[in-house]
Amino acid sequence: MGSMNWIYWSLLSALFAGATAILAKVGVADVNSNLATAIRTTVVLVFTWIVAYATARPAALRNLTSRTWLFLVLSGLATGLSWLCYFRALQLGEASRVAPVDKLSVAFVILFSALFLGERLTLARGAGGLLILAGAFILATEP
Repeated sequence: MGSMNWIYWSLLSALFAGATAILAKVGVADVNSNLATAIRTTVVLVFTWIVAYATARPAALRNLTSRTWLFLVLSGLATGLSWLCYFRALQLGEASRVAPVDKLSVAFVILFSALFLGERLTLARGAGGLLILAGAFILATEP
């Protein structure tokens, strides 16, 4: 499975993210959304440390630069904020409407990668981002 290219990992990510929305919607039904997020995050924390420990070289943690730490911590904070908002949105709205709006993150990534990473904003990427925006709008505003 280690030789799989990025598209397979991306598809698996999408599959698990889809399952996450449904499982979280059921799990957050009768609990404070912040508490639900904390429980989920604890599970993710333990699970990912087990996987990291099983797959990383022992010296890998010591070899991280301060720049790497800074951006991983900032990414973690952004993830935490995203999850808190997502769980609250799931608690208040229908999963089939919340998830498409959440996936506007793809359009933000297209924009941010062009602005901050210098990646090319091609016609295809721009059109794809606009289609995602249109799809999220249609699904979120249906009666």
